[in-house]
Amino acid sequence: MKTICVIGLGYVGLPLAVEFGKKRKVIGFEISQSRVNELLSGHDSTLETTDEDLKNAKYLTYTTNLDDIREAQIFIVAVPTPTDKNNRPDLTPLIKASETVGKVIKDGDIVVYESTVYPGATEEDCVPVIERISGKKMNQHFYVGYSPERINPGDKVHTLTTIRKVTSGSTPEVGVEVDNLYKEIIVAGTHLATSIRVAEAAKVIENSQRDINIAFVNELSKIFNLMGIDTLEVLEAAGTKWNFLPFRPGLVGGHCIGVDPFYLAQKAQEVGYHPEIILAGRRLNDSMGAYVATETVKLMVKAGKQVKGQKALLLGITFKENCPDIRNTRAIDIYHELKEYAMDVDVFDPWASNAEVVHEYGIELVDEIAQPGEYAAIILAVAHNEFKELDLQSYKDNGAILFDVKSILPKSLVDARL
Repeated sequence: MKTICVIGLGYVGLPLAVEFGKKRKVIGFEISQSRVNELLSGHDSTLETTDEDLKNAKYLTYTTNLDDIREAQIFIVAVPTPTDKNNRPDLTPLIKASETVGKVIKDGDIVVYESTVYPGATEEDCVPVIERISGKKMNQHFYVGYSPERINPGDKVHTLTTIRKVTSGSTPEVGVEVDNLYKEIIVAGTHLATSIRVAEAAKVIENSQRDINIAFVNELSKIFNLMGIDTLEVLEAAGTKWNFLPFRPGLVGGHCIGVDPFYLAQKAQEVGYHPEIILAGRRLNDSMGAYVATETVKLMVKAGKQVKGQKALLLGITFKENCPDIRNTRAIDIYHELKEYAMDVDVFDPWASNAEVVHEYGIELVDEIAQPGEYAAIILAVAHNEFKELDLQSYKDNGAILFDVKSILPKSLVDARL
């Protein structure tokens, strides 16, 4: 069996390396020595793989050394594809990973990309880098596949092996080989796309579709709030129809839904089309953090409370519940907007790493929340299980305004919810 090298051992790459590592030789390549050291110690801080999973991957090794991956015949690239401060696709990690592959690739090798990109990126942006570095040509000396990741961070039900996998290849024969490769570990089955571009497009619209649907219910939430109607009650009533889609309003962050639509929009503009619905959905969803903070401040003013200098509590900073991932979290928008109102904001999140939050956002988490009576406002931004156990009634009894972004608390307890 061919040796696999997985480049990038984060939320996507590590589960992949672990599953293949249970069956065949796999080399996990990372640029971060601290990440390699962590995995060698038998623990994954992202919590996407358990200590037992790591132990069971008996054919998996980890390295930061380029020479260690030269023996691989299949390279799977699973690095992040973020956007820059102007929401333009940043292919830097993908280009650097392609350069790495170009330095070690041999005749007959296959490179499979898993990172989410716009249609054409694999063949137009990544392959030329490999060809330039290696001096070899695609479909003459090496071959390429694309199989987009479908990892849902924190989800212990829809895991790597239980989600159907889209596959593709630079030739029909390579497509079949890539498809057969993933069939080794994906019990849910695979779907062999007709081309790499089709597979790329299929991936990027998955999260764009969700983004637009969530934007719709977020807009409904704003409208119904002005009408004095409870949005959740409306959605529950509408949901009695068999074909009503069960989306809920909320903050849209993370490394996928809040990012992928910009990749599709960028490519659309390059070919001469301005995507109105996609970008409108992005603008609306990105406005929700500031909206929640402003609505909270309005409630404080209506209750006769002073705003400036008052203390607020933000419950949750990760991008979703019961998950340590803080990438592109929109809870931070609530924090910044409250600070604009000159409020003193405590951020409490038992799932987040304080060091990561400091590095990424420049704020310190509190180890524990203050006593009832000290907070003028509390915003529950992330539906961690731990927050459901808090005695928030005592804070409410002591005058705190309570905004439930995730609608997980009793309606009678909160002052507002999306």
